Amino acid sequence: MISYNTKDWFTFIFHFHKSDTVRKLFPIMIAIAIYSSLVGYLEVYYFKIGKNDYVQNIPIMHGMLGFVISLLLVFRTNTAYDRWWEGRKQWGILVNNSRNLAIKLSVILKDENDRKFFRKFIPVYADILHKHLHDSETGKQLFEDVDLEIDHHKHKPNQVKRIMYHKINDLYDAKKISGNQLIIINDEFKAFTDVCGACERIKNTPIPYSYSAFIKKFIFFYIMTLPFGYSISLGYYVAPVVVFVFYVLASLELIAEEIEDPFGEDENDLPTKKIAENIKKHVEELI
Repeated sequence: MISYNTKDWFTFIFHFHKSDTVRKLFPIMIAIAIYSSLVGYLEVYYFKIGKNDYVQNIPIMHGMLGFVISLLLVFRTNTAYDRWWEGRKQWGILVNNSRNLAIKLSVILKDENDRKFFRKFIPVYADILHKHLHDSETGKQLFEDVDLEIDHHKHKPNQVKRIMYHKINDLYDAKKISGNQLIIINDEFKAFTDVCGACERIKNTPIPYSYSAFIKKFIFFYIMTLPFGYSISLGYYVAPVVVFVFYVLASLELIAEEIEDPFGEDENDLPTKKIAENIKKHVEELI
């Protein structure tokens, strides 16, 4: 995730980050500029189309469709941002839940070996959830002196939670925690699965293909027909105008594509690894 100063306008305008849409769209922008210039030349100098021809009325269509495409892109970006923000809220819940569980166990547990177990396994859940959401292989030894017997063909976060729940049940059987204390900490254990399920819902349910494909086709044909309507009035200046319109519309779609999956490897995705490291740090301070 990119860290930046929201008030630094100069940097925003004149600095091109590697995730900036200009870098990604630049080859296509050059091609569209050449295409627009060619259309402008053919209309004005080759076919000599004048202001009395029907072609000059094409901008009426663009005016009507411009409103439609604006609504579609607003809905697209809002939906993508909602997914990104929902992912951040779920990891915020995981942070608070891990802290609350660590605080309760630090008071309930008296044996140092028991405290040491949860000091290591509570952060393990966050770390393995990060790797689970990024579809990366998880080693059996995630932290020093922690050897997890995990079946890598099964749901890894569920297996970690099961290990912790087995430990809690053993402590209850050994009379180290009471029934009331078991009820007190049960909400925190339940929240682990709730967070995991919410993140998986975001990860595994992309924007419907037909909707995403339609927007891309809409932008393409909208941009491809712009030079035909504006070449008469703008001449060769139609090229930079069309390129700018394409940059605005395509950038909104690219931004939506990037943030709709907040658990990927893009520059603006959530720093789940850093959050997991902070959970480890906080839990070790509490227990």
